[in-house]
Amino acid sequence: MNHALLFSVFVVASCGLAYELIAGALASYLLGDSVTQFSTVIGSYLFAMGVGSWLSRYVERRLVARFIQVELMVGVFGGFSAAGLFFVFAWSSAPFKLALYLAVVGIGVLVGLEIPLIMRILERDLAFKDLVSQVLTFDYLGALAVSILFPVVLVPHLGLMRSALLFGLLNVAVALWACWLFREQLRNVGWLGVQGGASMLVLLAAFAAAGELTSLAEAHLYADDIVHAESTPYQRIVVTRWKDDLRLHLNNNLQFSSRDEYRYHEALVHPGLSTLPAARRVLVLGGGDGLAVREILKYPQIESVTLVDLDPAMTRLFASAPPLRKLNEDALRSSKVSVVNADALQWLEDNDDLFDFVVVDFPDPSNFAIGKLYSASFYRLLEKHLTANALAVIQSTSPLYARQSFWCVVTTLESVGLLVTPYHALVPSFGEWGFVLAGRHAYRPPPAYAVATRFLTADTTPALFLFPKDMARVETEVNRLNSQVLVRYFEQEWRQVIR
Repeated sequence: MNHALLFSVFVVASCGLAYELIAGALASYLLGDSVTQFSTVIGSYLFAMGVGSWLSRYVERRLVARFIQVELMVGVFGGFSAAGLFFVFAWSSAPFKLALYLAVVGIGVLVGLEIPLIMRILERDLAFKDLVSQVLTFDYLGALAVSILFPVVLVPHLGLMRSALLFGLLNVAVALWACWLFREQLRNVGWLGVQGGASMLVLLAAFAAAGELTSLAEAHLYADDIVHAESTPYQRIVVTRWKDDLRLHLNNNLQFSSRDEYRYHEALVHPGLSTLPAARRVLVLGGGDGLAVREILKYPQIESVTLVDLDPAMTRLFASAPPLRKLNEDALRSSKVSVVNADALQWLEDNDDLFDFVVVDFPDPSNFAIGKLYSASFYRLLEKHLTANALAVIQSTSPLYARQSFWCVVTTLESVGLLVTPYHALVPSFGEWGFVLAGRHAYRPPPAYAVATRFLTADTTPALFLFPKDMARVETEVNRLNSQVLVRYFEQEWRQVIR
């Protein structure tokens, strides 16, 4: 019996950490800034566990029955936590933070009750020294197991909603197992078994219908029809369609609309690449949708394009789905293109190749994981991969809505010794959007475009480099790896724009 209870500690610890990780991941998916979300969620959860441990002292009688009831409550409450929070955000994002922390605290208090109750059940048969060491050993082993499985197996294969329901089922299974182990000691074992069986059936039904539940929630979250949705270890990918308009959303943030993405990608690629007739080798960092690569391949002199994108699900999707292949004109299947799925910073550190043109097309710096890719350290590393006459272009958020953020990118590039030329273009889906060209020589706009464009002309290009008064340069700090001031600028500015 003792060994069975110790194994229960392993399962309980796994479930407890899983709910914590799920809440942090869901908050970072929907709210951004993963460091802040995980920090506050973990802190609140640990505090709540402490409260639960303190409250356990007031449980004096019928310890086994109380433990079973706590397990059932954790199983149901924790199992439905991701689904409930997802639906709250989908219907009205305003109360989401309140609901998030109420859920975190509620689950944390219940989880905090579990281990003290198990220890008090076991103390009749184990000496204190053995009791503490064995319980804590299984507790830490359970936490280790789920911390490895969560990013590698659970999120990419089950998603957050099914993962929460799975661990809810495990908590209920522990409760039913305890009912059977202590069946001769429990006065109301039948009623507890009925409660456990009902909880198990409800969670199983929700697990089976999790796909439909996710679709229902996302149908309210996105105005258009969802044609593709998947969770990866790195992000939530959703593609929507309305009539002929395909839209890509990453972690609930719009990345492009097929109706006007050509404006963005032409502005990203052509002002720089058109001035480099000798360019042969191109590097694209980010841009897993292949749309920037599509524009690059319009230049017949280009011999090779290396695309480095972290998420293999992104590049696989845009190389296989027919509507998306049509949009990027099968750019990712070109014999000139090599796709590498790796962290861009690590890839630059490990690779010695030089390039004539570099496109840096990362998502906006909404969290510290992405903010490092806008840091002085990153740009210093990037500079080492430029040939003598090369140019790099960096998408740099909106100089109108996120003015400090945009000019922080400019200041950071200048801090590593690069000559920079900022510019902007109007993309209706986003508004005014900013870009920065960087190299070792002064830049001049092209006198003509040798490739087909829908938006750019040689006559209108010089106007992109003029900034009106409300987008003019402001003083900012350099975005350094250890402080990442850019992320703070970005969060403060966009919070005033997004409702």
